Amino acid sequence: MTDRWGLTVPLTGVPLLEHAEIVRALPDFGYTDVWSAETNGTDAFTPLALAAAWEPTLRLGTAIVPVYTRGPALIAMSAAALAAAAPGRFVLGLGASSPVIVGNWNGIPFEEPYRRSRDVLRAVRTALAGDRVDGEFDSFAIKRFKLEQAPQPAPLIALAALRPQMLRLAGREADGAILNWLASTDVPQCVAAIGNPDTEVIARIFVCPTADAEFARNLGRLLISTYLTVPAYAAFHDWLGRGDRLAPMHAAWAAGDRAGAAAAIPDDVVDALVVHGSPESCREQVSAYAEAGVQTPVMAVLPTAEGPTSLELLRALGRS
Repeated sequence: MTDRWGLTVPLTGVPLLEHAEIVRALPDFGYTDVWSAETNGTDAFTPLALAAAWEPTLRLGTAIVPVYTRGPALIAMSAAALAAAAPGRFVLGLGASSPVIVGNWNGIPFEEPYRRSRDVLRAVRTALAGDRVDGEFDSFAIKRFKLEQAPQPAPLIALAALRPQMLRLAGREADGAILNWLASTDVPQCVAAIGNPDTEVIARIFVCPTADAEFARNLGRLLISTYLTVPAYAAFHDWLGRGDRLAPMHAAWAAGDRAGAAAAIPDDVVDALVVHGSPESCREQVSAYAEAGVQTPVMAVLPTAEGPTSLELLRALGRS
């Protein structure tokens, strides 16, 4: 069982500045970590910079900073600044992201994600250690970059990973592996692929704390059909053995039938990938990930029909 209990920030429907009260309350509710995300809302660093000022004990992590949308030097500078603001409390989570975010939204070719992730991981780790980065990598070249002031201690670096090659890379060269969109029963397969018992296993877990199962499943289907049709996630679930169950979704999506794709996802697949039910039930289901090998479960609390996430709900989901 883990001693860590994380929450994704910012919460949907809650303005960023209104998170101050929430963040300050989290340790009393049993939370140890806050982790950011970066899709089309806030960037990965700003919510954590605010959290570092608001509350001095929570560990802070990015899940994730894409390895394409910033250069390695800028990633190192941003990580160094946050590590200096929260010494010993920051984890830099890196990842390939997706063709939509990288290519469609940022106009950057999404090419060779494994090599890019590996090279950025190596370059940023070198820079954060205070060493000069200078030379040719497989996916880019850097000339004589050195941080003006490297953070002490250097932050841990975690790598988002889905399939065996990236999971093995996380086990060899990162301090942690970040998992996403998986069932608790999928965790052992991922841990085995990581292959290093010293690598921290971090998992973002989607949680819809409502007794309205129909609402939770409808929202889950929408999210699953949006995410798991991305090629990397589709291949991930093929590897996990869920490909046949998701084949009707993929067929409808390929035909341009978005509603049909969502409707084609079986209830049991939604229930496996999206935690829902009462707060107490959700807490138990998240604990199942920890029992399966996740050291840091990080809840991404989804909207419910009852309205924005409240302090009372976060208390009920916490481990106090």
